[in-house]
Amino acid sequence: MHDVTLQTLVWLFIVVFLLHDLEEIIWVEAWIKKNRNRVYTKVPTRIRNQLDKMFNITSGQFAFAVLLEFVVFIPFTFMAAEHEKFFIFLSFNTLFLLHVFTHLGQTLYLRMYTPGVVSAVILVLPYTVYLGYRMIHEELVTWGEILLSIPVGLLLVPIVLLGHELGRKFVK
Repeated sequence: MHDVTLQTLVWLFIVVFLLHDLEEIIWVEAWIKKNRNRVYTKVPTRIRNQLDKMFNITSGQFAFAVLLEFVVFIPFTFMAAEHEKFFIFLSFNTLFLLHVFTHLGQTLYLRMYTPGVVSAVILVLPYTVYLGYRMIHEELVTWGEILLSIPVGLLLVPIVLLGHELGRKFVK
């Protein structure tokens, strides 16, 4: 299993991220149009109000948000792959792993396909678990650092929200 160098494994984050988000970009707009009413009947009223803004997104607007995340990820991936500065990269990947469970939770709660769940399970889950295993096994990070990386990874949330807001503004 160690045939893949850690450097290659780190750079694969960009590939896995893009493939996962490509699934979402391709399906999000059509899925919302098809399933909006079905989702509204399954979620509590307080959540319906929050969904209104999210359910008015186009694939192009979603892609804009992904682009912003991509731009943020590149320098930290570079620092991890080329200079072995792992903590922020680890934070992104810890959150990426946790993100798998939001996709699974949505799919199980709604009892239907949701955009991103297939790539989350087939690509993101094995990639992030193996990356974590390798980083721990090679003593590049500790379990404590992984736990500490969770709140740091949450700094991505404002970036994602900003990306969606800018997408709505610049992509019609």
